[in-house]
Amino acid sequence: MDENESASLTFEVAGSGKTITLTDFRSIVAGYTGRDMKAVQHHIDELAAIGIAPPPEVPMFYPVTADLFDSSGEHAASANLTSGEIEPLYIRHDGKFYLGIGSDHTDRDLEAEDIGASKQACPKPVSGQVIEVESLDELSLDGCTARSWVDGKLYQEGSLDGIRTPANVVELLLERTDVGDQDFLCLGGTLPLIDGKFTDGEVWRLELAFPDGTTLEHTYKMTKGGAL
Repeated sequence: MDENESASLTFEVAGSGKTITLTDFRSIVAGYTGRDMKAVQHHIDELAAIGIAPPPEVPMFYPVTADLFDSSGEHAASANLTSGEIEPLYIRHDGKFYLGIGSDHTDRDLEAEDIGASKQACPKPVSGQVIEVESLDELSLDGCTARSWVDGKLYQEGSLDGIRTPANVVELLLERTDVGDQDFLCLGGTLPLIDGKFTDGEVWRLELAFPDGTTLEHTYKMTKGGAL
């Protein structure tokens, strides 16, 4: 993984009136983060059947350049089929953890050739607001409802109880990579699509709703005709 000292990303910390700014951080997309290993293997087999090579380990941690993470809400789309999804975003800054949401927007045409390259080919839109987390061990997303919409149509909806816990994802990230004590951002996995088909849309809306009524939201737009 490369360090990206020139990248900078600022988040508003909900309910605190303060912001945090990451300026020298590592950026990772976690893949194959399902808790049910049989289901994960079934998914890997399905992908292999259409020519996508199986990952060398599960879960996988794909490094991407830090400047792909962006909370502006405006992004240029490529001519290929690309699509996003709702994912929890795990952040470590100055030794403290924060939770946001984001989208592992991915080039689906390139994905059949090289998964790592397909993730690097697209921006990673993230929410501008995050929640401070006292303890990852006590953070559960099982009772939360995650949703995404593309061009106003519901695209994903369900609980995140099917993906690995935040603490488990971060623990494995630190074990398997050389992040060390550095600040980092990590997208933590997603839930199935409602109709099982990738959609190439313009306006993407993401929402993570907690049982107490708290929500994290982000909307972003992919505009055709520009270079990423």
